Amino acid sequence: MNKTGFFPGDLYIPKKEVDLQKWCVVACDQYTSQPEYWEQVRQQVGEAPSTLHMIIPECDLEKDDIDKRIKSAGAAMEDYLQRDLLEPFSDFLYLRRTLRDGGIRRGLLGIIDLECYDFAPGSQSLVRATEGTVLERIPPRVRVRQQAALECPHVMLLIDDRAHTVIEPIEQRVEQLEQVYDTPLMQDSGRAVGYLCDGAENWRIMQALSELADTDGFNRRCGTQSQAPLLFAVGDGNHSLATAKTCYEQIKKQLSPQQALMHPARYALVEVVNLHDESLVFEPIHRVAFGVQPQQLLEALSAQCGAVPASSESAGQQIKVQIGDCVQDYCLKTPTSNLPVGTLQNFLDSYLAQCGGRVDYIHGEQAVAALTAQPNTVGFLLPAMQKEDLFRTVVLDGALPRKTFSMGHAWDKRFYLECRRIR
Repeated sequence: MNKTGFFPGDLYIPKKEVDLQKWCVVACDQYTSQPEYWEQVRQQVGEAPSTLHMIIPECDLEKDDIDKRIKSAGAAMEDYLQRDLLEPFSDFLYLRRTLRDGGIRRGLLGIIDLECYDFAPGSQSLVRATEGTVLERIPPRVRVRQQAALECPHVMLLIDDRAHTVIEPIEQRVEQLEQVYDTPLMQDSGRAVGYLCDGAENWRIMQALSELADTDGFNRRCGTQSQAPLLFAVGDGNHSLATAKTCYEQIKKQLSPQQALMHPARYALVEVVNLHDESLVFEPIHRVAFGVQPQQLLEALSAQCGAVPASSESAGQQIKVQIGDCVQDYCLKTPTSNLPVGTLQNFLDSYLAQCGGRVDYIHGEQAVAALTAQPNTVGFLLPAMQKEDLFRTVVLDGALPRKTFSMGHAWDKRFYLECRRIR
């Protein structure tokens, strides 16, 4: 168990009288440029018990009433606990998530030891970030977590389990396990079914993870030599996990070593998914720049990155630029990063700092098209990263540029359902 840092954990699931379709809402960092989505969710949920009342959508973090919202979220958690709406369990939870297109993603819920996680660049820990952590995004989330009695996870960790030894064998005996929930998800987002693992399954899972953490086996899989094993790569929710780590490190200063070992803040509830799950598709995360002069921006992109309209003979990194309803292929002939997303991100960070404007990170080409219909807006459509390259790239090159990839569309993201005490 100590080799992996991943354990069966105490978690809460709403009792049967709770309407799960209203209880479950999508991860707070989705639909950040589409506040109308969250307004529709509020209308659908109303005053019913819901994780909506326990979280703060990212698009609301900068609003003037943020202190009131943080207090309200903490009060909702205490209210649900006092009303005894949640039932405790203490095993791994096997999750079957049906996606909008009918595919099924299989996951495993448990707790990760935050002592095994380090989001600093160059980390050699068992759990590592796959992309750069934006430190400015952590303090607002810390304020929310410090007031929270419960955590609702949207963190998804990936394992490089090519032989399907950890999660997939659960399916062979799933009918022998206790089903603890089965619910459709709002806004046509599929379905979630959860099964409680038993003692034998818990033990088998931990043994299989220990084998994946073996140093020699890890290096054989990655084609590397003498590298510290990367067992869990953060696929989604990196800043949420970084927030949990930051809060724990603050609390840890007040604890003895024995107290730190047992303190609930030392652990975070996460879902583990196999990188090689058939349903798992890496989608590019596109960029939309707001409040800019499109022609001026393109001239700067050309000067800094050698951007030229692409042809069939063009050599270099490929992106698409959308202005209004016009989409143009561009080739970046003087890249500043190994990936197109890195070259573009470096440019945008520099350009927007000098010329003003802001950038948002968008899932799906249709959403980019809708946003670029606005004036003074430019969209950038990026190619997808090959998921088979993820672990080796993180091990050899460190974290990828932020928002390099997304695991599926916004509606297929993790929904809040399970929760856990952190105080």
